Amino acid sequence: MSLSLEQSTAICSLLADASRLRLLLLLEQHELSVAELTEVTGLAQSRVSTHLARLKRAGLVQDKRSGNAALYSAAANDDEMASLWALLRERLDDTQLRVDRERAGQVVARRKHGQTWAESVAGRMDLHYSPGRTWEATARALIGLLDLGDVVDVACGDGVLAELIAERARSVTGIDISPTVTAAARKRLSRLANVELREGDMHRLPLPSAAYDHVFLMHALSYTREPQAVLREAARLLRPGGRLIVAALAEHGHEETMRAYDHLNLGIAPDRLRRLLTGCGLKVRQCRVSSREMRPPYFEVITAMAEAGPAN
Repeated sequence: MSLSLEQSTAICSLLADASRLRLLLLLEQHELSVAELTEVTGLAQSRVSTHLARLKRAGLVQDKRSGNAALYSAAANDDEMASLWALLRERLDDTQLRVDRERAGQVVARRKHGQTWAESVAGRMDLHYSPGRTWEATARALIGLLDLGDVVDVACGDGVLAELIAERARSVTGIDISPTVTAAARKRLSRLANVELREGDMHRLPLPSAAYDHVFLMHALSYTREPQAVLREAARLLRPGGRLIVAALAEHGHEETMRAYDHLNLGIAPDRLRRLLTGCGLKVRQCRVSSREMRPPYFEVITAMAEAGPAN
């Protein structure tokens, strides 16, 4: 049977989404519930449900009841959609797909052997989702231990960090060069009386010297060709004993990522960051790779904390 242009476009659109391909490959191997697919893929449950509904309408997925849940599996058919999928599937090979298969096997094994969720992921809990157990929730629980004083958030974006730390700071000043992003931050933070937002260039910060207890540079260094100038400006703002906290993408070779996210460099090496901080007259307390992403291309993040010396 031949396909019309509209039909072929619809088929290509359906199979062009990476998440739907991941779900299809999993469901060819196992019968899985929405909750299990969410755990395996790390996708939001609403997204999984939406993708499954589209795949079911296309005849590629079927479901059956199992207790209170529906189990989904790949549907057997021989129409044009199934033929195109079979052709594509033969050529698919990716690290993410192999990780998905491993996780799905663990989920099915747990179901068969009656393991608890914690038992099934022991030793790998940080890699698996469970409701409410997120890094944001952990950060909000720990933030109460801090007393931050007067804070500057350089390249603050739309105010996520400022919102997180505001209740533990005397004041928070957010600086970003983009009027659009700053406007979004004002909307997010309008209820917080101790937060001020300004437009400004992080290479020439419109703020007084030696007036702040903490300065945050959270992934700001990806957006400069002059990291020394940015760090020098941040250091200038610190009171004696004040601290500069830096999170930065470690050096990498992925130019496509740099272009896609408007980065101006390919990250920074820990040793270079340490030298730059020392060159600003700061005492470096920590500067190391603190995290590594679990999915290709395995980006690493450096965290650094440096302290201003006493007043002369």
